[in-house]
Amino acid sequence: MTNAIATPSENDSFIPVNTQTWVNGRHNMRCVKVIEETWDVRTFCFMAEQPVMFFFKPGQFVTLELEIDGQQIMRSYTISSSPSVPYSFSITVKRVPGGLVSNWLHDNLQEGDELAVHGPVGIFNCIDFPSDKVLLLSGGVGITPVMSMARWFFDTNTDIDMVFAHSARTPRDVIFKRELEHMCSRVSNFQMSLICETYERGQSWYGYRGYLDQPKLELIAPDFMEREVFCCGPEPYMKAVRNLLKKNGFDMDRYHEESFGATPVEDEEAALEQAEIASEEADALTKSDMVQVEFAATGKTVSIAPGETLHTAASKAGLHIPKACGMGICGTCKVQVTGGDVTMSHNGGITDDDVEAGFVLTCCTVPDTNVTLDF
Repeated sequence: MTNAIATPSENDSFIPVNTQTWVNGRHNMRCVKVIEETWDVRTFCFMAEQPVMFFFKPGQFVTLELEIDGQQIMRSYTISSSPSVPYSFSITVKRVPGGLVSNWLHDNLQEGDELAVHGPVGIFNCIDFPSDKVLLLSGGVGITPVMSMARWFFDTNTDIDMVFAHSARTPRDVIFKRELEHMCSRVSNFQMSLICETYERGQSWYGYRGYLDQPKLELIAPDFMEREVFCCGPEPYMKAVRNLLKKNGFDMDRYHEESFGATPVEDEEAALEQAEIASEEADALTKSDMVQVEFAATGKTVSIAPGETLHTAASKAGLHIPKACGMGICGTCKVQVTGGDVTMSHNGGITDDDVEAGFVLTCCTVPDTNVTLDF
């Protein structure tokens, strides 16, 4: 009897998979799963139509490009999943009362829906700051980037000594509780502590109560002075953590925090007032003091005062360059400079390769000479 080896024929349905690797840029994604984490928090999982390996640094974020009520809205969210699960990525979003994007995502985004995603970017990550001992601190939905880090350490069987301390309002607000307990039960180098501000009638609670303070920190991580600290949460929470560490003489070079939040709502009257002041100041300048910004693709040229950003120049020219943060973090307003000199002060929203290729983030870039942009 002869054993025949089957070979694919032209009629076979097998098609080899050509897998691409995720790089910073604009990508079309499809929502493949929506998970209820708590009563007001959902995780949205995404994949690309063609297989993509989603490699990123745990702690980084993406910017969603959405259309809400006929307007284009950009909003940044930390990736909560780990690159150890490479064919998809997830964001975890808390519904915020009055929040335009968070409410829209909760009420409208469903499995099968498609949207554009920019990224990944961000300097807050555990890869660029390696350490044998880490302290992961989070408050509320700020758990997402440190959860990505914890998942990465856990999935890759690292021997890093991890202490994870999360603060929530009540027991029902603890995000990823079951998974954290599972991780803690499986490996000896993962210690987890939960702190709830209060608990409601009928709820049982076995963890710490109140806020993270000196006594709790010493109980949770007696050797916190020896650890690399990664922190994310509401600004009051992060400020309290910073003050607590500084009071102990902690080396703040070993302290890292997520530095972006929801896009500030622009106040129309304040914006108009600032524009009038800038216009008055510009009137006092001579032509030689002004800097010319040329937008080559649209054929427009404007003059701006020294110190004004390229994004301001675009606005004066009647051009719209999308942005989500205004702080050089999200990477949305990236444009290529093809002529002239500029100074950029970003916060991690652009890669070194992009900078080398002449790209800048217009929200945090000012021209030093007359410049030309490919826009």
